[in-house]
Amino acid sequence: MALSTRTLWIGTYPHPASDLQEGVWRVEVDVERGVFVGGRLAATTPSPSFLALTAPVPPGNGATRTLYAVGEAQEGTISAFDVTQDGTLRRLGAAVPTGGDSPCHVLARPGEVLVANYGDGVLAVVPTADDGALTGPARRYGHVGTGPDTDRQDGPHAHFVADDGEGGVLVVDLGTDELRRHDPAAPEGAPPEVVATFPPGTGPRHLAPLPGGHLVVVGELDAALFVLAPAGDGRYDVVARYPVTFAAAPDGGRSFPSHVEVTPDGARVVVGVRGADVLAVHAVEPGPDGAPPRLRHLADSPVGGTWPRHLAVLLPVSGEEPTHDLVVVANQQDDPLTAGEGPSSNLALLRVRRSDGLGEVLDVLALPAPACVVEA
Repeated sequence: MALSTRTLWIGTYPHPASDLQEGVWRVEVDVERGVFVGGRLAATTPSPSFLALTAPVPPGNGATRTLYAVGEAQEGTISAFDVTQDGTLRRLGAAVPTGGDSPCHVLARPGEVLVANYGDGVLAVVPTADDGALTGPARRYGHVGTGPDTDRQDGPHAHFVADDGEGGVLVVDLGTDELRRHDPAAPEGAPPEVVATFPPGTGPRHLAPLPGGHLVVVGELDAALFVLAPAGDGRYDVVARYPVTFAAAPDGGRSFPSHVEVTPDGARVVVGVRGADVLAVHAVEPGPDGAPPRLRHLADSPVGGTWPRHLAVLLPVSGEEPTHDLVVVANQQDDPLTAGEGPSSNLALLRVRRSDGLGEVLDVLALPAPACVVEA
């Protein structure tokens, strides 16, 4: 494969109006020309709305990586696939129940995968073998609580799980407005420690690390970004809140931010915003005298589609310092303006200027309700 070509794994939902099958898709991107150069269904599996890859392996030793895919259903599952030397997917055994409702995020770590079950807020920990196969059953770690939004916060809703760097994991809970820490080595059912609390009705969804041990968390229900500072005891203080976007949602509706990433150089925060259907970019600026970093809104750019559910900032090509970032956005829904003309959900490739955050759509690729983008 040419050095200018990158491989992406795409998780999708079923699409009632599409002839394309749901499952895990493999897509290539030519980063020099700024175009998609191929897309094919790599594995048929139900509603793989989120994917995770094991860490890269040293070249030349014959080892392979493992791709994990949730099955987002009321009785959730997790599946494992061996990424073979020729880049195809080989299923590793049967899917394993996650022990929860509607899994929506997965994290792969040595010896285990961790799954956030949105429907009931349960964190599932599934052990894995040396070859990446799931050895189950899942250990379950639940939670309790509600929030003021009676439609979306009727109970705990785990939405994202991240490694805390100390053996534990952080779980973002949209339903309880909390960030909680679990110890996956604790006995099954051990309660979590709540390490940060957001303003009522925030609906925290995803997080990303900022320089200096700080975190940025996106609130889905109040369309805001929150900066969290380590408090020295394993907890975090919510020290700042910023509007995600200044773009208006159509017809007076609301915007619901989805995924947040920090660019590889740590200098910009990138957020997909559903409703307004834009990519919001913020500069990360050092705080004075060691204070937490500050965010400064740069731009809101159309994403070339509707309902940007997830995104990936591609790693830069080695060599000369680039003047832009390449961002792949999973636009999950069809454009209502083209209703009746066939499905229009797509992947979009954007070139985003580092100087001012403005994005330009370079290419789009039709896919059945794309929901997750993972760079190989």
